[in-house]
Amino acid sequence: MTIASNPIIVIPARMASTRLPGKPLADIDGKPMIVQVLRRAEEADIGPAIVACAEPEIVEVVEAAGGQAILTRADHPSGSDRVFEAMEIFDPEGQYDAVVNLQGDLPALDPGAVSAVFQPLSVPDVDISTLVAEITDPTELDDESAVKAVVSFPENSKTGRAIWFSRFKSPWGMGPHYHHIGIYAYRRDALKRFVSLPVAPLEAREKLEQLRALEAGMRIDAALVDTVPLGVDTPGDLARIRQLFTTSSS
Repeated sequence: MTIASNPIIVIPARMASTRLPGKPLADIDGKPMIVQVLRRAEEADIGPAIVACAEPEIVEVVEAAGGQAILTRADHPSGSDRVFEAMEIFDPEGQYDAVVNLQGDLPALDPGAVSAVFQPLSVPDVDISTLVAEITDPTELDDESAVKAVVSFPENSKTGRAIWFSRFKSPWGMGPHYHHIGIYAYRRDALKRFVSLPVAPLEAREKLEQLRALEAGMRIDAALVDTVPLGVDTPGDLARIRQLFTTSSS
């Protein structure tokens, strides 16, 4: 493989959220949340950014804000599948050799994190890259909603190979533990392979789709960042994000 050098950012978005229906259109500081996320992607300045939409109403607000949106099938099982379809529609000639899959519920994301997740693809053997942050709150270690990444970081390096992911505290023994941040960068051919794979046994058991890639022998590397971005999954999360934007703009 060669070094990935021409990335695009794709933000999958759908209205059918169990805990916060319609959240892509939730107002945050005068803009729909999906538009706020698109702005963070644009601020990263590593390549063009588009939104992969499950519904026409998301397309409408993105285009009204001057962004690019691709309408995909509504029944995709995962954001990765939605991103792949959007790429096939937007770039059928394969101009872009890497894809950053950015969650549509991270309106306060540091744009530097988008740049960071792309960096591990500078190693030719890496198929997929992602982000981790060191766990500083001990309660996260026993919280199954906080996914742990087992990453081997060489000395004085902020990128390393991901060995495993689990909802269980791992690895054993003294030393740092890492919180997995679900932002990914794929080589274009790796994304195509990934979405063609069947659900793997341990993926189904842990409910973590990145285990499908590891079980298939794909290499995932992780970049270490300072903080876990605040996502929006519940009405309480939305209230906190709104307060954050209000405080930062005052």
